[in-house]
Amino acid sequence: MPRATRASRLSGLLASVALLAVAAVGCGSSGSGSGSSSADAKGPGASSASGAFPVTLDHKYGSTTIESAPRRIVTVGLTDQDAVLALGTVPVGTTEWLGGYKGAVGPWAQDKLGGAAAPTVLKDTGTGPQVEKIAALKPDLILAVYSGLTKAQYESLSKFAPVVAQPKAYNDYGVPWQRQTEEIGKALGKAAEAKALVSGVEDKFAAARKAQPAFAGATAVMATPYEGTFVYGTQDTRSRILSDLGFSLPKDLDKVIGDTFGANISKERFDLLDQDVAVWIVPDLTTAIAKLHGDRIYADLDVVKQGREVFIQESGDYGNAVSLSTVLSIPYVLDRLVPQLAAAVDGKTATKVEQPAS
Repeated sequence: MPRATRASRLSGLLASVALLAVAAVGCGSSGSGSGSSSADAKGPGASSASGAFPVTLDHKYGSTTIESAPRRIVTVGLTDQDAVLALGTVPVGTTEWLGGYKGAVGPWAQDKLGGAAAPTVLKDTGTGPQVEKIAALKPDLILAVYSGLTKAQYESLSKFAPVVAQPKAYNDYGVPWQRQTEEIGKALGKAAEAKALVSGVEDKFAAARKAQPAFAGATAVMATPYEGTFVYGTQDTRSRILSDLGFSLPKDLDKVIGDTFGANISKERFDLLDQDVAVWIVPDLTTAIAKLHGDRIYADLDVVKQGREVFIQESGDYGNAVSLSTVLSIPYVLDRLVPQLAAAVDGKTATKVEQPAS
């Protein structure tokens, strides 16, 4: 499904009270959850940080208390599985967003399975989390950090397992990868390990900024030709990759798109695209680019005439890694994106922005 439609993936939830009662493996209120490990649960990678519990995490719908180390984790957040895997735990269930990967685990994270069975993949049909399938997995923790979980969905899921919803401070689907990793680390009793993971990736950003001083002060925008022209805002994880590399995002960006992770813009606001670099996530690297350049208004922008565009194919591993933007996928992205950005801002119109070898 197009990457611009994330907000519709968790738009509704219908679950019967009877189902929730039968499926119950724990108890929780609408404002908090409490979890415990099942005596017969043998989930892989169970946390040994027993001293970290109980732990309480605040979120958009109140707070959730996790009483003991979770052993059977289901990720409802569309990218939460990577942080769980990075912290040494294999979820029993994941929610698929893109890529069609086994277990919803991308190539940048597959080694974290460590020989364990791939998680059961839950698919969202547009009505919200699959309650019956989640219940059947008997989770003792449900993570919805990178999500658009509604209050009704949160309350329903909390009836049979503690739920950590998205942080209140950010738009839905707007939590930074750093905060996502650290919140999940706390939930797993591995706060210190999570901070170390974040620092390691931030070091990679710092190394890239040092190696590419031209990024500092340059402007950039992230967009996709979805139902016209869709531009990602400052709270989107893809845009944050650019800002973390030292680029400045368009000044009026959030004013134009509103309080969302992104929005379609009219041709009257194509000035938002005319930056030092325009990064496009496109369906393919041929016809989609030709269609963009066939628009006279867009083609007349300096960013096009001076060859300062970067194109990323959305359906490949690289495009998927960009869209997920997790603690595990970002290093994979930087290896490919930084050389492209460097070519785009080198000040030489003749320099061609090459596609990564793989």
